[in-house]
Amino acid sequence: MDLLLLFKGFILGIVEGITEFIPVSSTGHLILVGDLLGFDDERAKVFEIVIQLGAILSIVWYYREKLSGLIRDQPERKDARRFTVNLIAAFLPAAVLGLITHKAVKAYLFNPVTVAAALIAGGVAILLIERRHHGNYTNNSDDITLRQAACIGMAQCLALFPGASRSGATIMGGLVAGLERKVATEFSFFLAIPTMVAATGYDLFQNRNLLSVSDIPLFVLGFLTAFLSALIVVMALLKYVSRHDFTGFAYYRIVFGLMVLAFYGQRNWKY
Repeated sequence: MDLLLLFKGFILGIVEGITEFIPVSSTGHLILVGDLLGFDDERAKVFEIVIQLGAILSIVWYYREKLSGLIRDQPERKDARRFTVNLIAAFLPAAVLGLITHKAVKAYLFNPVTVAAALIAGGVAILLIERRHHGNYTNNSDDITLRQAACIGMAQCLALFPGASRSGATIMGGLVAGLERKVATEFSFFLAIPTMVAATGYDLFQNRNLLSVSDIPLFVLGFLTAFLSALIVVMALLKYVSRHDFTGFAYYRIVFGLMVLAFYGQRNWKY
């Protein structure tokens, strides 16, 4: 196995783990970093799918006790059944729309310029939402209503646009729906499980002919790197949102998006 390729996989695994669950768009960062590293061919696309599974496994591991309790206590606990129904309601809108638009999104929107535009637009949206988010809000995930879950599900549809950020859309959707920041963040984490498992499973099936035994070391390295880095970020983010808002991420998105536009604009002008 090419050591340089393994190094690229290691870097992309870290990028995936760091950016998947914070509101800055992991897909956008993977597109940009992959382009800079020269690792953006068809095999790279399958690699990105695999490392996303590593990131989502970190959520399953972190919330393993609550997840097992939800599954085990469905018949007895009304709150467990309500939480499950809320997850389904939040999952379905993006799942249906994603199936309809998947090919068009992959064909026309996966490029640095659209990612940069979405980063900037999302940053502005976060600033506007944070300005109005104050007062008394739902502060327990078991108290989320079906209407709030549906609102978050509709917001998640925005994440079909590369660079918008799935976590950013669902967390901000939660704030707009009336959830406290930590509750919105945790619900976003839980919603990521069915959403990302479905999306990555579909993508893996569609690209199964590109899978190769020779790529196993690369995929294992990226998977583990994404898992470990995502686990660290999840724990850190939950502590962060208990004391801070998301305006710092908004400014990062705007500055980073402008830098990307400047960089690719200059490169295209040269050529």
